[in-house]
Amino acid sequence: MKLFQKLLLAPAALGLLAPVAANASDVNIAGLSQYGTEEQVTSITQFSDVQPTDWAYQALSNLIERYGCVAGYPNGTYRGNRAMTRYEAAALLNACLDRVTEVTDELKRLMKEFERELAVLRGRVDGLEARVGELEATKFSTTTKLRGKADFVIGGGAYTGDTSGLTTSSGAYNGQDTVTFNYRLTLNLDTSFTGKDLLYTRLRTGNFGKNLFSGKGYTGNQTMLDVAKETGNVVKVDKLWYQFPVGNNLKFWVGPLIENYYMVGSTPSVYRQILKQFKLGGYYGVYGASTAPGAGVSWKQSYKGRNTPRFSVSANYTAKNGTKGDSGIGTADSKGKFLAQAGYGTSSWNLTAAYAYIQKGATVGYGTPLGANTTVVSSGDVSVSRGFDSANAVALNAWWRPQNRGWIPSVSAGWGLTAFESSETEFSTGEKFQSQDWMIGLNWADAFIEGNLLGFAIGQPQFETVRSGGTTPEDGNYAMELYYQFAVSDNVTVTPAVFYLSRPFGELTGTNDTYGGTGANSFGTLGALVKTTFKF
Repeated sequence: MKLFQKLLLAPAALGLLAPVAANASDVNIAGLSQYGTEEQVTSITQFSDVQPTDWAYQALSNLIERYGCVAGYPNGTYRGNRAMTRYEAAALLNACLDRVTEVTDELKRLMKEFERELAVLRGRVDGLEARVGELEATKFSTTTKLRGKADFVIGGGAYTGDTSGLTTSSGAYNGQDTVTFNYRLTLNLDTSFTGKDLLYTRLRTGNFGKNLFSGKGYTGNQTMLDVAKETGNVVKVDKLWYQFPVGNNLKFWVGPLIENYYMVGSTPSVYRQILKQFKLGGYYGVYGASTAPGAGVSWKQSYKGRNTPRFSVSANYTAKNGTKGDSGIGTADSKGKFLAQAGYGTSSWNLTAAYAYIQKGATVGYGTPLGANTTVVSSGDVSVSRGFDSANAVALNAWWRPQNRGWIPSVSAGWGLTAFESSETEFSTGEKFQSQDWMIGLNWADAFIEGNLLGFAIGQPQFETVRSGGTTPEDGNYAMELYYQFAVSDNVTVTPAVFYLSRPFGELTGTNDTYGGTGANSFGTLGALVKTTFKF
């Protein structure tokens, strides 16, 4: 018998077992013969002598309106203050038993009708209990979640145009087609102590050595893949920082291994890149970065609906020499980078404007040898970079994506300008004063097949636009990529891709054997690859 049934029957049973609560002379036999034989009351308001101020008002109301097993006297009274006779207890018990029997029969019919569904639910509950028990027994931490990803890349490339000067003393990079097979493994550890904070740890290893995809070929980092990583097959701590909110609008970051663009309130691009130079709407002056000690803060307007735009403001600082005792943080030799960004938009579109102050030695992003400090392989494998004393960079970015997936792609676009303070002259072209860059990236979600992704991007990495001496730079260059990401399953994707760089050396193309042959003005790089990604 259920608990509520016992509670209903308890007072009646006690009344039957107890001695007579009133003398025989007090019992109105005529009245008792009618007690409980009248139609059951359906509302406590039918009793003229029961008031809301009575101490048992609520209990009596529940018995009447929920269970329907309380009767009164023919004159419409309940007489709650008089003693209960055994006859009255019997009448109350009879009414409640009829109601309980009715409820029980109804439940039996329902259980019979939904017997199959109830059996399925019981099986699912048992299965969930078993899985929860297994997870609790095998989890390695109550605060940390592990996410993993492995990227396999097989592919190669060729140099186009005049390649007569592309032979080094060691015979490497002579312009012949080469195929390499590389990997990158990433382990992300997300730790939270309050449910709102995050201690982020990233472990990485990879074997992208000296090849086209690692950014160490003739065309430098312009051909570097976003998944390229070289650690000599040793697992290393790649990122480490702690982020936490203060109130509903502020967020803080601090860590010994972080990059500036992780500490912004809104992303400047939604394009998914193959070449790293297309990252963040252009991995150039403002957003080009190096992992270093740093800290940052962002403020974002409160959420007021999916289609309501919100402002965000961010500021952060990193110091590439922040771990060195002879340089440290906040000095002239810190190789520091300060980035500030303002954003405005919704989940469907966003506009950002950003500014960066870059100290000498900090990263200014990818581009031509004249437009940015790009590593160029020359005879004897000597790295050359065009230096500067400091730089100020600005970037304007925008993106939009359709709410309904179809043949209309998401669009990401970016433009940047970097102004250099430089006292150095390299390549005999004069001091570098200014460079610009731009890119446009398109993504078609669910292209051809649901779950797949088609992507195309085109742009110009940083190229020199102003220099000392009154000369007009002819440093133009172009980069483009095309890929199709095929989802084999929720955890495995295969992505064939091609990319092409036109005149990656810019104005220096053809000036000597290092840059595509003497006197030539037609040098390019063509690459093709297949990337397979496993998520776990």
